[in-house]
Amino acid sequence: MDKRSESTDGELVVRVAGGSRRRRRKQRALDEIRSVAEDVRVVETGPTGIRSHEPLILLTRDGRTAFYPAPVTGRVQSLVETLERGDLPTDNAVAVVEHDTDPTSLPTPDDGPLSVGRRRVLGRCGWIEPASIPDDSAAELASDRPDEARSRVREIGLLGRGRGDWSTDDPVGDEWELARQAAAAGDAESDTDVDAAADDPIVVVNANESDDRNETDRTLLEGAPGEVLDGALAVAELVGAADVVVYCNEADDRARERVHEAAQALSETLADRIGREERPEVVVGPDRYIAGEPTMALEAMEGNDRLEARLRPPSPAEHGLYGRPTVIHTPRTMAQVRQAMLSPEAFDADDADPGTRLVTATGDVDATATVELPTGGSLEDVREAVDVEGQFKMACVGGQFGGFARSLSHSPSAPALEGAGLGTEGVVELLNGDNCVLATAGRRANFAMEENCGRCVTCREGTQELTNMLRDIYDGEYRDATVRELTRVMGETSICRFGRTAIRPAVTGMSEFEREVAAHAEGRCPSGECEAGSVGGGR
Repeated sequence: MDKRSESTDGELVVRVAGGSRRRRRKQRALDEIRSVAEDVRVVETGPTGIRSHEPLILLTRDGRTAFYPAPVTGRVQSLVETLERGDLPTDNAVAVVEHDTDPTSLPTPDDGPLSVGRRRVLGRCGWIEPASIPDDSAAELASDRPDEARSRVREIGLLGRGRGDWSTDDPVGDEWELARQAAAAGDAESDTDVDAAADDPIVVVNANESDDRNETDRTLLEGAPGEVLDGALAVAELVGAADVVVYCNEADDRARERVHEAAQALSETLADRIGREERPEVVVGPDRYIAGEPTMALEAMEGNDRLEARLRPPSPAEHGLYGRPTVIHTPRTMAQVRQAMLSPEAFDADDADPGTRLVTATGDVDATATVELPTGGSLEDVREAVDVEGQFKMACVGGQFGGFARSLSHSPSAPALEGAGLGTEGVVELLNGDNCVLATAGRRANFAMEENCGRCVTCREGTQELTNMLRDIYDGEYRDATVRELTRVMGETSICRFGRTAIRPAVTGMSEFEREVAAHAEGRCPSGECEAGSVGGGR
């Protein structure tokens, strides 16, 4: 069935939004609603990205929607009964938004966490049935007018997003062209149709993110997987790929289910629209941090038990999955690609990093929030989406191997974050005064030492040396210059981004909090965390 967005004109509609993290509470709310609903349409949607609001009850009547986040048991029934009588319940609603009678995306309140950022690629998350597909299709545009679709992305200069993207913070169009050239070269050398098929490009959506801090891609796949798949199929059309594979984390059951449903609905529609019969395939990989690195993702998909980063060059676009030219992007990138093709006017091609960036705010907060920030804006905006528990001390920007900063007065753009020594992976951890920067950096260095793939010496031995040097500070041996030289070598010579980014917590921690780190060599921890027994990598 072609599950498109259904009109709500004249209807009474109750939507229940939420993701896998609050699945039981969401199911209880759905059961309550369905027990009394007679004349209202009940729609189960995916997450909005704002965990504190889940399950979020959205009641719509005559171009107005009332927002009720996480209502108490029994309250839902009374809300639905009021709506059944023809009245929109507004008492105690956190927001009431007026909108068109048939909106295709979540009506945005004027304030509160859902008002943070712009909600472009997040727009349909929490509003539509996850298996529904958008009316406008980037894949159809790429099939009908490939040169136009390709030039739009190239002229905008769209960059890849997330550590699982081969084109992380680089123009995506470069890899597309490389894949096309590799396929053409392979076709020219092939003597048989079988040989030619082996050289056909393949598109991989790398959604294997084991870092629980990062909910950006999971939010998209649970909330609006059809848009991610449409972007992936558009890329497939442009590079001549017959196959699209979505590579998920084995622990993300809900995201995988949603992708399966959307893939079926989308493939049935595109078979009529553009004659594409192949359905996107969903595969799973291990719940390990290294399994999200692009080339180790390929190793996992090929069935290798031992995951090791591949040497580069060649790029996967030249020699990727089973030797085929392979384009690897994250769900975030695919969603941005779709936006760039269909709404190029929303991008400023003069920006060094055009578009928006999805960011999960986490750490010492009441509940995580995934928001969409313009790259020309400020990371400080994430503070409006969460409440910090305790007094804010520092932020770790970039996930597992993020960089420490005293403030969030940075643009979310890749050039700005990289210039500040911070990460672009889409995570901002807000940490309070109970956190010790040395202990936190030590834990992450220890993680890198235990989890690296072991292929390159600088990463394998460097992470061990770094962990030991951070531990030595607790014994009074603070070798600042030696640590800095080690991290410089690791950052410049490691094969993949794992080794190059594993140094970031230590480097930025020592730079931003030099006095606090040095205090440990004198036997004291200013935050008190280490004295309480949590010393990270320390003895």
